[in-house]
Amino acid sequence: EVRLVESGGGLVEPGGSLRLSCAASGFTFSNYNMGWFRQAPGKEREFVAAISRAASYTDYADSVKGRFTISRDNAKKTVYLQMNSLKPEDTAVYYCARPAPGSPWGSNDYQARYDSWGQGTQVTVSS
Repeated sequence: EVRLVESGGGLVEPGGSLRLSCAASGFTFSNYNMGWFRQAPGKEREFVAAISRAASYTDYADSVKGRFTISRDNAKKTVYLQMNSLKPEDTAVYYCARPAPGSPWGSNDYQARYDSWGQGTQVTVSS
């Protein structure tokens, strides 16, 4: 059974930092690109970042470029999202996701490509 478990969310002041983790199990983690998405209250879920299987490539939404960094540790079967210079508009539930088997790198923001999702972790940026 594919399982993705996010952690690391919380309440942080504007300008602060958080690091999210997503622990994967039930599949060969190193064979898959991985992605992070988020959903703010009253808004649709949106793409945040993606990383290729060997971390050779990364992709970011324009809204987080230069502030967020995605990384992975294939030995620990974990993908991370380091979030710096957080803004109130970053407040959302953050989800990690795995694309369907055989999905190539590219079109990382296309949510229909992802067939497995975690339960999400809440990030709140507020003073």
